[in-house]
Amino acid sequence: MPAHELPDVDALILVDLQTAFVTGDHAVPNASRLLDRATDLLDRARAAGAVVVHLQNDGPPGADDEIGTPGWELYLPTKPGPREHIIRKPRDDGFDATPLGEVLVRAGVRSLAITGVMSEMCVHATARTALARGYHVVLPHDAHGTYDAPAVPGVSESIPAHVVSRVAAWSLGDQPHITHPASAVTFS
Repeated sequence: MPAHELPDVDALILVDLQTAFVTGDHAVPNASRLLDRATDLLDRARAAGAVVVHLQNDGPPGADDEIGTPGWELYLPTKPGPREHIIRKPRDDGFDATPLGEVLVRAGVRSLAITGVMSEMCVHATARTALARGYHVVLPHDAHGTYDAPAVPGVSESIPAHVVSRVAAWSLGDQPHITHPASAVTFS
């Protein structure tokens, strides 16, 4: 297969697509585009019978994603069942202190696509662990997002969110497919 073609993936991981991060005045830049891409991926993954995992961050008291608050709620509708799971997580990495690894192994997953927020934090940490565990990772460039990185006096001006996302993906190395749009992802 030519290097530019994407193989089918077995699973979709939706990272922290919670109301606090994708709606209202505090949404990540281009949240509507991100949600369009994530919804399309979710619809296609479900139609193909792929494994779907919604990761939900349990924020600390006072955080926008504090447990039980409206911001903590998952934005996209879920359909829990044998092929679709909701996994709450206490830290950035979706594998850390969660059953994510067990769910993927039990389902025979070998490759996965990741969408969600924040590119440089939870998306990156989950993708890095997936790579370390031997999964083939597809991280569509238009299906994850974050906020602008604030300026640091004497170091740099503020860094636009789309640059932060690109650098976060690029820092994963040459193993994941990171240059393809979400529309190029296919599920088996």
